[in-house]
Amino acid sequence: MGVTQRQPQDEHTRISYEDFLAWCDEDTLAEWVDGTVVMASPASRRHQAVSDFLLRVLGDYVEQRALGQVISAPFQMKTGPDLPGREPDVLFVATEHLGRLKDTYLDGPADLVVEVVSPESRLRDRGEKLAEYESGGVREYWVIDPEREQADFYVLGADGRYERRRADVQGVYRSDVVAGLWIKEQWFWQDPPPKALGVLRELGVV
Repeated sequence: MGVTQRQPQDEHTRISYEDFLAWCDEDTLAEWVDGTVVMASPASRRHQAVSDFLLRVLGDYVEQRALGQVISAPFQMKTGPDLPGREPDVLFVATEHLGRLKDTYLDGPADLVVEVVSPESRLRDRGEKLAEYESGGVREYWVIDPEREQADFYVLGADGRYERRRADVQGVYRSDVVAGLWIKEQWFWQDPPPKALGVLRELGVV
């Protein structure tokens, strides 16, 4: 982090979003909420394994189908001028919305956001972020909780409200936003997760 950048004295110091972006570097795990910097706790091994698995599978799937771009944390998403700057674990931006991507943040909602829950983030991911992503227009939101082996999927309805979706009786969830993508919930609970190459073969892209 360069010495010329403004550094908050602590996580309660109020700064503008522009100053926050200038302060952050590519390794900073933090979010901007109502003018304050909220530092993220280090990810657990299980959390990181699930995030990495999703990044590989979604990233390769989207690339092979030329559907857009997949990005992982740390990368900022600002869904609206009056909404916080968040740092989702994984996000997908469809081709038609790639213009929202700036050098250091996404200026507008991702089409799909995935948050992998940790114990300290459970209430935030299911409460604050759910409301923010709905208000900000994130079309699809996945909340993956490896510890509780619970996956919740939300799709933005025509009324601008989230509709909760569930996997089918075989434990398969089919994305509304990423064309043709389906995922087995059991993949999230395996420790370690399955090999991405095998999953991509099942999805028919390799």
